[in-house]
Amino acid sequence: MRGHGFLLANYVPGKSIIHRAPLALKFLLVFGCGLASFIIVDWRISAAVLAILSGLFLLSGAGLKLWGAIRPLAAVLLVIGLFQWWMLGAPTAARIVLNILVCVVAASLLTATTPVQRLLDGVVRAAAPFKRFGADPERFALTIGIMLRSIPYIAGTFADVRDSARARGLERNPRALVLPVFITSVAFARQTGEALAARGLGEAED
Repeated sequence: MRGHGFLLANYVPGKSIIHRAPLALKFLLVFGCGLASFIIVDWRISAAVLAILSGLFLLSGAGLKLWGAIRPLAAVLLVIGLFQWWMLGAPTAARIVLNILVCVVAASLLTATTPVQRLLDGVVRAAAPFKRFGADPERFALTIGIMLRSIPYIAGTFADVRDSARARGLERNPRALVLPVFITSVAFARQTGEALAARGLGEAED
């Protein structure tokens, strides 16, 4: 199966100032952009924020990953934009679409400039205060790691099955699309579960 990205850019090794920035600062950037998406009411401000984030992407040397992060959303954003334009007008539609892009690009900047292991270590440290409430930071980070690995795998499986069905003239047959993806996803989940159990990570502690 060929590799596929899904919404967020994959890590691109580098030594840029963005790569070397503290992880906490990157987390704050993502959090701030998410918060800003609820606060910003002017599409021009959203466009300016998006331009700054795109500039940071180029500065990091991972600029080629930017379109890969946005492309899966293009059709959805087009539908959202047209609907909001019809319902609320062009300025509001532009603001909504741009704010979504701001969140996606900010998160992709984090994943494109931070190795997965460092990202997961940061999640463990951030979740540590919740230990007093019974949370397990390591398991939480493991869950995120599995998600980051599983979503691109399943998305890639669907793309491969769709291409295969199209080659056989079955692209309109739901069974030809859904059943192979379902079987492959279940097999992937079983393999992941067996790997975790073999390492003593799949069972809850007594």
